[in-house]
Amino acid sequence: MKTNFVSTLAIQSALRLTVQRAQSEMMDAQTEAVTGRHADIGLELGASSARNVSLNRDVERMRTIIDGNALVTNRISSSQNALDQMAGSAQQVLDTLISMVGINDQGRLNVAETTVTTALENFTAFANSSSNGEFLFSGVNTDVKPLAGYTDTGSAAKASFDAAYLAYFGFTQNDPSAYTITTTQMDDFLTNQVEPLILGAGWDTDWSGADSNVMTSRINSNEVIDSSATINADGPKNMAMASVIIMEMLATPLSNDTRQVLAERAIDYVGQAISGIDFQRAELGLSEQRIAKANESLEIQIDLMSLYIGELENVDVYEASTRLTTLMTQVETSYTLTARIQQLSLTNYL
Repeated sequence: MKTNFVSTLAIQSALRLTVQRAQSEMMDAQTEAVTGRHADIGLELGASSARNVSLNRDVERMRTIIDGNALVTNRISSSQNALDQMAGSAQQVLDTLISMVGINDQGRLNVAETTVTTALENFTAFANSSSNGEFLFSGVNTDVKPLAGYTDTGSAAKASFDAAYLAYFGFTQNDPSAYTITTTQMDDFLTNQVEPLILGAGWDTDWSGADSNVMTSRINSNEVIDSSATINADGPKNMAMASVIIMEMLATPLSNDTRQVLAERAIDYVGQAISGIDFQRAELGLSEQRIAKANESLEIQIDLMSLYIGELENVDVYEASTRLTTLMTQVETSYTLTARIQQLSLTNYL
């Protein structure tokens, strides 16, 4: 019988390679047991890896859109709150004017003027609201303050009104000669002099720093919405128009009939202001609803894609845990055998 020589070094080397291979497999098994996914997706899926990468990319894209929609929703919600306060200021002006119909007591007229002045100042403050460092009502000019304060020192809007009044009537607002202004003159002055200053080209010159184009946002792969409002809409302009003519002329020495015409025109302007602001609120509310529906659609798509991705990537966690336990046992056995082989020596038998 012939025997072959096998050294203890060769046996130790074979065991070492076995241990190294088992340790590598243990790492993969541990990863799979913890994550529930294949340790090496590319190795396991082969040609299907491209499909898996594409699905994961689509899921991340949709999640990014949902995150962006949250920011858009926050901006719209802030705009809605500001518009609600602006509508409240306009309603305060309307209530004041209605209560003053037929009233000519100078004290009450002065109180009404003060009330309207405060309402316009509050309106201006809410119109200049910002969120995350962006003005809400500047349209696409989000870094520009949208509305100038009429009562601010050096107000261009007030200077333009004073100049127009003096040029048309030949005296200032508080001049006793104001009593001679007829109803026809007042109506003509408001229509042909003041309206162009506030409702027309003068708005962009003296009042507004906003852009008439509002911001748009993509809320889905194929859906874009208006996601902001602008102070250049008809509602804010009419609020300014009503407030200015009351502040400048209600308490001046006008005749009863002329003051009545002024009050009626102001009531009409502020009524249009409230309607215009409510329309802006409705548009933003519609955008909020579209965002909510878009998010629901995106979530459904993400769930479906995630389910298919799971079929490609997921492993049986219990099987991975069992395999890990088996490999650990093998490694421990190899360590034991290696220790015993290292103890083999001819000197032990001499």
